[in-house]
Amino acid sequence: MSITTKTGDKGLTGLFTGDRVAKFSPIMEANGTIDELDSFIGEAKHHVPEEMVEILERVQVQLYDLMAELASKGKYAKVGEEDVKWLEGLIHKYEEEVQLKSFVLPGSTIASAKLDVCRTIARRAERRVAKLVLDYGFGQNALVYLNRLSDLLYIMARAIEKREGKIKKVG
Repeated sequence: MSITTKTGDKGLTGLFTGDRVAKFSPIMEANGTIDELDSFIGEAKHHVPEEMVEILERVQVQLYDLMAELASKGKYAKVGEEDVKWLEGLIHKYEEEVQLKSFVLPGSTIASAKLDVCRTIARRAERRVAKLVLDYGFGQNALVYLNRLSDLLYIMARAIEKREGKIKKVG
């Protein structure tokens, strides 16, 4: 099977439902942003501590499931409450370590800067998915997951900076 199908040469792409949509449709904008996030997480994995690599790899798998949920218009929803609870548990773990009490300047280390870029892309993906939820009625699981993921990426970046003594507070 070739990855070149030529079926998108006229500006349309196929969904899991069999529907064809414009490549600039809200579904494809959301999935494209999640795909971009996945790629940046792939880059970040080369700079973070080993314990975080395992977390990021699990997230990458879950991002594929989120894209499938959106491409199926919500019919395939594998990521759910347990995955959100997993993210929340990690957030709390790193919050305890960091004890953050103020805003910080992002990017004090290469690893934290990579995670901060991922965080901002996750927030953009969240905004794209919010449109699907509010305008089309699907993607709720993806919306909640992306919200928690961006929080996790933020606090992981701060944990790296704290470990290296490089958190730069604002003000």
